[in-house]
Amino acid sequence: MRAKQRKRKKWLWGITGGFTLLLLFVGIYGYSLYHNVKQTANRIHEPIKRSTPEKRPEPISLEKREPISILLIGVDERKGDRGRSDSLIVVTVNPNKKSIEMVSIPRDTRTKIAGKGMENKINHAYAFGGVDMTLSSVEQFLDIPIDYYIKVNMESFKDIVDAVGGVTVNNPFAFTYEGVTFPKGEITLDGEKALKYSRMRYADPRGDFGRQDRQKQIIEAIIKKGASFGSLANYDEILAAIGKNLKTNMTFEQMKDIQANYKDARQQIEQLHINGKGTKMNGTDYFIVPEEERLAISNKLKEHLEIHTAS
Repeated sequence: MRAKQRKRKKWLWGITGGFTLLLLFVGIYGYSLYHNVKQTANRIHEPIKRSTPEKRPEPISLEKREPISILLIGVDERKGDRGRSDSLIVVTVNPNKKSIEMVSIPRDTRTKIAGKGMENKINHAYAFGGVDMTLSSVEQFLDIPIDYYIKVNMESFKDIVDAVGGVTVNNPFAFTYEGVTFPKGEITLDGEKALKYSRMRYADPRGDFGRQDRQKQIIEAIIKKGASFGSLANYDEILAAIGKNLKTNMTFEQMKDIQANYKDARQQIEQLHINGKGTKMNGTDYFIVPEEERLAISNKLKEHLEIHTAS
Protein backbone atom coordinates (compact mmCIF):
# COMPACT_ATOMS: atom_id res chain seq x y z
CA MET A 1 0.00 0.00 0.00
CA ARG A 2 2.77 2.44 0.93
CA ALA A 3 4.58 1.76 -2.38
CA LYS A 4 1.36 2.44 -4.26
CA GLN A 5 0.90 5.71 -2.38
CA ARG A 6 4.43 6.77 -3.24
CA LYS A 7 3.77 6.16 -6.95
CA ARG A 8 0.68 8.33 -6.78
CA LYS A 9 2.66 11.18 -5.25
CA LYS A 10 5.80 11.16 -7.40
CA TRP A 11 4.37 13.42 -10.09
CA LEU A 12 3.37 16.11 -7.61
CA TRP A 13 6.77 17.51 -6.76
CA GLY A 14 7.21 18.65 -10.37
CA ILE A 15 3.97 20.60 -10.35
CA THR A 16 4.89 22.76 -7.39
CA GLY A 17 8.57 22.92 -8.24
CA GLY A 18 7.57 24.13 -11.68
CA PHE A 19 5.31 26.76 -10.22
CA THR A 20 8.12 28.05 -8.04
CA LEU A 21 10.20 28.41 -11.20
CA LEU A 22 7.24 30.25 -12.68
CA LEU A 23 7.41 32.75 -9.81
CA LEU A 24 11.07 33.32 -10.64
CA PHE A 25 10.55 34.00 -14.32
CA VAL A 26 7.44 36.19 -14.42
CA GLY A 27 6.71 39.76 -13.44
CA ILE A 28 5.18 40.77 -10.13
CA TYR A 29 2.05 42.85 -10.69
CA GLY A 30 0.60 45.27 -8.16
CA TYR A 31 1.38 45.92 -4.52
CA SER A 32 -1.01 43.32 -3.15
CA LEU A 33 0.52 40.53 -5.25
CA TYR A 34 4.03 41.78 -4.48
CA HIS A 35 3.31 41.80 -0.75
CA ASN A 36 1.81 38.29 -0.80
CA VAL A 37 4.64 36.88 -2.90
CA LYS A 38 7.16 38.38 -0.46
CA GLN A 39 5.34 36.84 2.51
CA THR A 40 5.27 33.45 0.78
CA ALA A 41 8.95 33.70 -0.15
CA ASN A 42 9.87 34.44 3.46
CA ARG A 43 7.73 31.53 4.65
CA ILE A 44 9.38 28.97 2.40
CA HIS A 45 12.94 30.22 2.89
CA GLU A 46 15.12 27.55 4.51
CA PRO A 47 18.87 28.23 4.28
CA ILE A 48 21.46 25.49 4.16
CA LYS A 49 24.70 25.18 6.15
CA ARG A 50 27.16 26.04 3.40
CA SER A 51 27.47 29.60 2.07
CA THR A 52 28.52 28.63 -1.47
CA PRO A 53 28.36 25.38 -3.49
CA GLU A 54 31.33 23.07 -3.03
CA LYS A 55 31.97 23.08 -6.80
CA ARG A 56 31.84 26.89 -7.11
CA PRO A 57 34.88 28.70 -5.63
CA GLU A 58 33.20 32.13 -5.59
CA PRO A 59 29.59 33.20 -4.94
CA ILE A 60 27.36 33.52 -7.99
CA SER A 61 26.44 37.01 -9.21
CA LEU A 62 22.80 37.27 -10.24
CA GLU A 63 23.28 40.90 -11.27
CA LYS A 64 25.92 39.82 -13.80
CA ARG A 65 23.49 37.23 -15.21
CA GLU A 66 25.85 34.33 -14.54
CA PRO A 67 24.24 30.95 -15.35
CA ILE A 68 22.78 29.18 -12.30
CA SER A 69 21.67 25.69 -11.32
CA ILE A 70 18.68 24.60 -9.25
CA LEU A 71 18.00 21.16 -7.79
CA LEU A 72 14.34 20.19 -7.47
CA ILE A 73 13.92 17.64 -4.68
CA GLY A 74 10.67 15.74 -4.30
CA VAL A 75 10.36 14.11 -0.89
CA ASP A 76 7.80 11.89 0.81
CA GLU A 77 8.13 12.98 4.42
CA ARG A 78 6.05 11.50 7.20
CA LYS A 79 5.76 12.38 10.87
CA GLY A 80 8.86 11.10 12.65
CA ASP A 81 10.44 9.97 9.35
CA ARG A 82 12.58 12.23 7.16
CA GLY A 83 11.87 10.01 4.18
CA ARG A 84 13.83 9.78 0.93
CA SER A 85 14.02 11.95 -2.17
CA ASP A 86 11.71 10.23 -4.63
CA SER A 87 12.57 12.65 -7.46
CA LEU A 88 15.64 14.71 -8.35
CA ILE A 89 15.78 17.09 -11.30
CA VAL A 90 18.71 19.41 -12.02
CA VAL A 91 17.71 22.63 -13.80
CA THR A 92 20.40 24.86 -15.32
CA VAL A 93 19.41 28.38 -16.36
CA ASN A 94 21.46 30.43 -18.83
CA PRO A 95 20.00 33.89 -19.50
CA ASN A 96 22.69 34.66 -22.08
CA LYS A 97 21.65 31.70 -24.23
CA LYS A 98 18.01 32.26 -23.24
CA SER A 99 17.67 28.60 -22.38
CA ILE A 100 16.94 26.12 -19.62
CA GLU A 101 18.18 22.53 -19.44
CA MET A 102 16.58 19.90 -17.22
CA VAL A 103 17.84 16.43 -16.41
CA SER A 104 16.25 13.83 -14.12
CA ILE A 105 18.53 11.69 -11.98
CA PRO A 106 16.92 8.25 -11.57
CA ARG A 107 16.29 7.66 -7.87
CA ASP A 108 18.03 4.26 -7.89
CA THR A 109 21.25 5.64 -9.40
CA ARG A 110 24.22 4.03 -7.65
CA THR A 111 26.82 6.62 -6.70
CA LYS A 112 29.04 7.71 -3.85
CA ILE A 113 27.12 9.39 -1.04
CA ALA A 114 28.94 12.55 0.02
CA GLY A 115 30.14 12.42 3.60
CA LYS A 116 29.42 8.70 3.95
CA GLY A 117 32.37 7.21 2.08
CA MET A 118 30.21 4.54 0.47
CA GLU A 119 28.13 3.90 -2.63
CA ASN A 120 24.35 3.68 -2.42
CA LYS A 121 21.21 4.86 -4.18
CA ILE A 122 21.40 8.61 -4.68
CA ASN A 123 17.96 9.10 -3.15
CA HIS A 124 19.26 7.70 0.15
CA ALA A 125 21.42 10.82 0.59
CA TYR A 126 18.34 12.68 1.80
CA ALA A 127 17.56 10.03 4.41
CA PHE A 128 21.18 10.13 5.64
CA GLY A 129 21.74 13.88 5.69
CA GLY A 130 18.80 15.85 4.36
CA VAL A 131 19.11 18.60 1.79
CA ASP A 132 22.79 19.33 2.48
CA MET A 133 23.94 15.78 1.81
CA THR A 134 21.67 15.52 -1.24
CA LEU A 135 23.14 18.70 -2.75
CA SER A 136 26.70 17.50 -2.10
CA SER A 137 25.99 14.05 -3.57
CA VAL A 138 24.42 15.49 -6.72
CA GLU A 139 27.31 17.93 -7.11
CA GLN A 140 29.76 15.05 -6.75
CA PHE A 141 27.86 12.85 -9.22
CA LEU A 142 27.54 15.49 -11.96
CA ASP A 143 30.69 17.48 -11.08
CA ILE A 144 28.80 20.80 -11.24
CA PRO A 145 27.83 23.37 -8.61
CA ILE A 146 24.25 23.40 -7.35
CA ASP A 147 23.41 26.98 -6.42
CA TYR A 148 19.85 26.63 -5.17
CA TYR A 149 17.41 23.95 -4.19
CA ILE A 150 13.61 23.69 -4.14
CA LYS A 151 12.27 20.95 -1.87
CA VAL A 152 8.70 19.86 -2.36
CA ASN A 153 6.71 17.74 0.08
CA MET A 154 4.65 15.51 -2.19
CA GLU A 155 1.25 16.06 -0.62
CA SER A 156 -1.86 17.77 -2.00
CA PHE A 157 -0.37 19.55 -5.02
CA LYS A 158 -3.01 18.89 -7.65
CA ASP A 159 -4.87 21.99 -6.42
CA ILE A 160 -2.06 24.10 -7.88
CA VAL A 161 -2.74 22.76 -11.36
CA ASP A 162 -6.41 23.58 -10.95
CA ALA A 163 -5.59 27.01 -9.52
CA VAL A 164 -3.61 28.01 -12.62
CA GLY A 165 -6.44 26.83 -14.86
CA GLY A 166 -4.92 23.51 -15.87
CA VAL A 167 -1.87 22.77 -18.01
CA THR A 168 -1.54 22.01 -21.71
CA VAL A 169 0.91 19.33 -22.91
CA ASN A 170 1.67 17.53 -26.14
CA ASN A 171 1.02 13.82 -25.55
CA PRO A 172 3.34 11.69 -27.77
CA PHE A 173 0.99 8.68 -27.90
CA ALA A 174 -2.56 7.76 -26.89
CA PHE A 175 -3.13 5.69 -23.78
CA THR A 176 -5.74 4.95 -21.14
CA TYR A 177 -4.89 4.97 -17.45
CA GLU A 178 -7.14 4.49 -14.44
CA GLY A 179 -10.28 5.06 -16.48
CA VAL A 180 -9.09 8.20 -18.30
CA THR A 181 -8.20 8.20 -22.01
CA PHE A 182 -5.40 10.55 -23.07
CA PRO A 183 -5.48 11.09 -26.86
CA LYS A 184 -2.34 11.76 -28.85
CA GLY A 185 -1.53 15.40 -29.46
CA GLU A 186 -2.18 18.59 -27.53
CA ILE A 187 -4.34 18.05 -24.45
CA THR A 188 -5.33 20.20 -21.48
CA LEU A 189 -5.24 18.59 -18.04
CA ASP A 190 -6.82 19.53 -14.76
CA GLY A 191 -5.19 18.49 -11.49
CA GLU A 192 -6.72 15.01 -11.34
CA LYS A 193 -5.88 14.20 -14.96
CA ALA A 194 -2.38 15.62 -14.59
CA LEU A 195 -1.86 13.20 -11.69
CA LYS A 196 -2.83 10.23 -13.83
CA TYR A 197 -0.96 11.49 -16.90
CA SER A 198 2.24 11.72 -14.83
CA ARG A 199 1.77 8.42 -12.98
CA MET A 200 1.53 6.10 -15.97
CA ARG A 201 4.66 4.06 -16.55
CA TYR A 202 4.02 0.45 -17.54
CA ALA A 203 2.13 1.27 -20.76
CA ASP A 204 4.97 3.54 -21.82
CA PRO A 205 7.54 1.78 -24.06
CA ARG A 206 10.24 3.88 -22.35
CA GLY A 207 9.07 2.98 -18.85
CA ASP A 208 10.21 5.32 -16.09
CA PHE A 209 12.07 7.53 -18.58
CA GLY A 210 8.79 8.26 -20.32
CA ARG A 211 7.19 9.12 -16.99
CA GLN A 212 10.07 11.46 -16.15
CA ASP A 213 9.52 13.25 -19.46
CA ARG A 214 5.83 13.71 -18.69
CA GLN A 215 6.73 15.17 -15.30
CA LYS A 216 9.06 17.63 -17.02
CA GLN A 217 6.34 18.43 -19.57
CA ILE A 218 4.15 19.62 -16.73
CA ILE A 219 6.96 21.74 -15.27
CA GLU A 220 7.44 23.39 -18.67
CA ALA A 221 3.71 23.94 -19.07
CA ILE A 222 3.47 25.67 -15.69
CA ILE A 223 6.46 27.88 -16.49
CA LYS A 224 4.75 28.96 -19.71
CA LYS A 225 1.74 30.01 -17.65
CA GLY A 226 3.92 32.89 -16.48
CA ALA A 227 2.84 35.07 -19.34
CA SER A 228 -0.65 35.36 -17.86
CA PHE A 229 0.22 35.02 -14.17
CA GLY A 230 -0.49 38.69 -13.44
CA SER A 231 -4.11 38.33 -14.51
CA LEU A 232 -4.86 35.31 -12.31
CA ALA A 233 -7.60 36.21 -9.85
CA ASN A 234 -6.83 33.33 -7.49
CA TYR A 235 -3.11 33.86 -7.03
CA ASP A 236 -3.66 33.92 -3.27
CA GLU A 237 -4.76 30.26 -3.37
CA ILE A 238 -1.69 29.34 -5.37
CA LEU A 239 0.65 31.14 -2.99
CA ALA A 240 -1.04 29.48 -0.02
CA ALA A 241 -0.42 26.04 -1.54
CA ILE A 242 3.20 26.91 -2.22
CA GLY A 243 3.68 28.24 1.31
CA LYS A 244 2.55 24.94 2.81
CA ASN A 245 4.51 22.58 0.61
CA LEU A 246 7.82 24.13 -0.47
CA LYS A 247 11.19 25.01 1.03
CA THR A 248 14.10 26.72 -0.72
CA ASN A 249 17.36 28.47 0.12
CA MET A 250 16.46 31.33 -2.24
CA THR A 251 15.67 34.59 -0.51
CA PHE A 252 13.00 36.96 -1.76
CA GLU A 253 15.70 39.34 -3.00
CA GLN A 254 17.33 36.52 -4.97
CA MET A 255 13.97 35.57 -6.45
CA LYS A 256 13.51 39.17 -7.57
CA ASP A 257 16.99 39.25 -9.12
CA ILE A 258 16.33 36.00 -10.97
CA GLN A 259 12.97 37.28 -12.17
CA ALA A 260 14.58 40.47 -13.47
CA ASN A 261 17.68 38.96 -15.05
CA TYR A 262 16.81 35.37 -15.99
CA LYS A 263 13.19 35.32 -17.17
CA ASP A 264 14.16 35.24 -20.87
CA ALA A 265 15.70 31.80 -20.30
CA ARG A 266 12.24 30.24 -20.43
CA GLN A 267 12.19 30.79 -24.21
CA GLN A 268 13.95 27.48 -24.81
CA ILE A 269 13.67 24.44 -22.53
CA GLU A 270 15.67 21.29 -23.31
CA GLN A 271 15.18 17.96 -21.60
CA LEU A 272 18.27 15.80 -21.14
CA HIS A 273 18.32 12.09 -20.32
CA ILE A 274 20.72 9.96 -18.30
CA ASN A 275 21.12 6.54 -19.88
CA GLY A 276 22.11 3.43 -18.02
CA LYS A 277 20.81 0.02 -17.04
CA GLY A 278 19.19 -1.59 -14.06
CA THR A 279 20.93 -4.31 -12.11
CA LYS A 280 20.55 -6.17 -8.82
CA MET A 281 23.35 -6.22 -6.27
CA ASN A 282 23.04 -8.14 -3.01
CA GLY A 283 19.31 -8.28 -3.51
CA THR A 284 18.94 -4.51 -4.12
CA ASP A 285 17.95 -2.90 -7.41
CA TYR A 286 20.27 -0.19 -8.71
CA PHE A 287 20.50 2.00 -11.82
CA ILE A 288 24.07 1.97 -13.16
CA VAL A 289 25.24 4.96 -15.19
CA PRO A 290 28.33 4.21 -17.34
CA GLU A 291 31.22 6.60 -16.70
CA GLU A 292 31.21 7.88 -20.28
CA GLU A 293 27.51 8.71 -19.97
CA ARG A 294 28.03 10.51 -16.67
CA LEU A 295 30.86 12.55 -18.19
CA ALA A 296 28.79 13.42 -21.26
CA ILE A 297 25.91 14.75 -19.15
CA SER A 298 28.33 16.55 -16.84
CA ASN A 299 30.09 18.27 -19.74
CA LYS A 300 26.78 19.24 -21.34
CA LEU A 301 25.64 20.91 -18.12
CA LYS A 302 29.04 22.55 -17.61
CA GLU A 303 28.84 24.03 -21.10
CA HIS A 304 25.39 25.42 -20.34
CA LEU A 305 26.66 26.83 -17.04
CA GLU A 306 29.66 28.29 -18.90
CA ILE A 307 32.09 26.33 -16.76
CA HIS A 308 35.37 25.47 -18.45
CA THR A 309 36.08 21.75 -18.72
CA ALA A 310 39.50 20.16 -18.67
CA SER A 311 40.79 19.31 -22.14
